[in-house]
Amino acid sequence: MFKHLSVIFSAFLISCSSQSPLDDARPNVLFIAVDDLNHWVGHLDGHPGTKTPNIDRLASEGVTFTRAYSAAPLCNPSRVSLLTGVAPAHSGVYGNYEQLREKLPDAITLPQFFRQRGYTVKGAGKIFHGGMGDAAYWDEFFLPYAAKKPGSNKKSSKTYAKNTGEKWAPWGPWDVDDSEVGDTMTADNIIAEIESQHDKPFFLAYGTLKPHLDWRVPRKYFDMHPMDKVVLPKVIDNDLDDLSPFGRRLAEEVLDVSNNRNFAVPGGDHANVLKHNQWEAAVRGYLASISYADAQVGRVLDALAESPHADNTIVVLWGDHGWHLGQKEHWRKHTLWEDGLRTTFVISAPGVTTRNTRSDRVVSLLDIYPTLVELTGLGQREGMDGQSLIPLLKQPDRSWPRPVLSTFGYQNHSLRTERWRYIRYHDGTEELYDHNMDPYEWDNLAAAPVADEHRQVMNQLTRYFPETNVVPEDPSQLPEKQAK
Repeated sequence: MFKHLSVIFSAFLISCSSQSPLDDARPNVLFIAVDDLNHWVGHLDGHPGTKTPNIDRLASEGVTFTRAYSAAPLCNPSRVSLLTGVAPAHSGVYGNYEQLREKLPDAITLPQFFRQRGYTVKGAGKIFHGGMGDAAYWDEFFLPYAAKKPGSNKKSSKTYAKNTGEKWAPWGPWDVDDSEVGDTMTADNIIAEIESQHDKPFFLAYGTLKPHLDWRVPRKYFDMHPMDKVVLPKVIDNDLDDLSPFGRRLAEEVLDVSNNRNFAVPGGDHANVLKHNQWEAAVRGYLASISYADAQVGRVLDALAESPHADNTIVVLWGDHGWHLGQKEHWRKHTLWEDGLRTTFVISAPGVTTRNTRSDRVVSLLDIYPTLVELTGLGQREGMDGQSLIPLLKQPDRSWPRPVLSTFGYQNHSLRTERWRYIRYHDGTEELYDHNMDPYEWDNLAAAPVADEHRQVMNQLTRYFPETNVVPEDPSQLPEKQAK
């Protein structure tokens, strides 16, 4: 897709620190957020039958981070942390109910930072949770759902708000054309911006709503995934037996859409899915929604490839967290396990990244902000909780010992290294998984009796938990305080 002008671009990066803030030779940025996309993409071999040719094509032109994790397993705290560089424990943004500006009144968001430095900054779709954020972040912003369209997530929210006994099945094909679905309109907007004349560098943010629930997309994407070809995730019986009561409670959480709170019901969504024989249909709906999102991403990437900007545009694509589809008897996100946190993350930077490269080092979505700042020659920002990934972009297999910290609620934390996942909840209960031996996190090594070697691992990792944990203003919103 990209014609890599390595010599020119590398020379630019070396000299950019001395250039004027308004130097139009600086690279553009195409910033692609795919809502609720876990690691089920073809180039990660995340799941059999996944069809994501366009995201895979982007991965073939840059660096794929095979072990990328969100700072929080929920849209708002994940996106706020990524877009401000401030981890949830340091901002106090733990759920979907907090407002960024109330918690971080002085934060300079990623699009705001680029706008302040002379970039044209435009966006469309879901970038911040629940809308565009402050008007000061953007020169222009497009939201496709002002007029109700068949693809709107709002249409069926009530069908899964009451899932304590009713059939929960917000998935299935739409008999509509792609053009009637919001993510297509969003892609149209970004494509028009790419094709426009630009007199200064641009930062364009494209955010898809799919594969967020509901999983209703045009029928042709369901046809790509025949029901008899659907493969269910690998699970075991009694997976929750070695967990603490709070860990089991997270597995049983469902979402009450009416007031945006999670609550636990016996068996959670998984019991409902099994009761109504919907597991295969749900997985099919998720795969179809991913394929639809991939198709729209592909249209945007094609437009860039055919534009004059292909050789001077950094492309970053990320999902905002993981997603469970029955693993650990759980659905959706809001857990601190691998499936709740692992996501897709690709960077293609002409002249910097090597085509079709993979890095198996653990990285955080918090690292995107400082990486883009440095990649575009805008210097370095102090006080960020992430770190620039440029060393890994240049040498993907280099040593990278820092664990990834993820947080869900006040003092509920998970640490991920290349081998271990260590979880400690607010009540002091723990989980430890050895990914060398147990990639599906079926065996909690922190369950009593704990071997000395495993206690030693946990003691070593403890120092990476945050020293500061902002106390929430409304404790009733925390997972441990909500109705059981």
